[in-house]
Amino acid sequence: MANLVVHFEIHATEPQQLIDFYSELLGWSFQQFGDVPYWAIMTGDGAISQGAAGFGINGGLTERRGPRPEVGAPVSGCNIVVGVDDVDGTFERGLELGGTEALAPADMPGVGRLAYLLDPDGNVFGFISPVLSDGTRAM
Repeated sequence: MANLVVHFEIHATEPQQLIDFYSELLGWSFQQFGDVPYWAIMTGDGAISQGAAGFGINGGLTERRGPRPEVGAPVSGCNIVVGVDDVDGTFERGLELGGTEALAPADMPGVGRLAYLLDPDGNVFGFISPVLSDGTRAM
């Protein structure tokens, strides 16, 4: 294994709120570890923890130990970008579920179509597709 990212974590002031948000928006499933305020996040088939290196990762959701990020504040830490089939549809559904616009869907030549939301707890995350708004593939 050559320095691959194999796990991510999302911090939550109200864990159930984010469990509901990400389950509905992205179809992720969550499983709590006993009585500990920590939930494993299964993002789908093909995660490295399932022996398929390079096809995605699973993560965890943990109780936040401090104030939630303020809207408009600089990002503190890392953020994740999720590959989706429909950036615009995912963005709109995220808004319906309580997310807030961070960066509206836009084409990035040579990259793809990209957008960012703030989840209901203020964490920034993005999604990307290699298909541009005109239907051509950027990557």
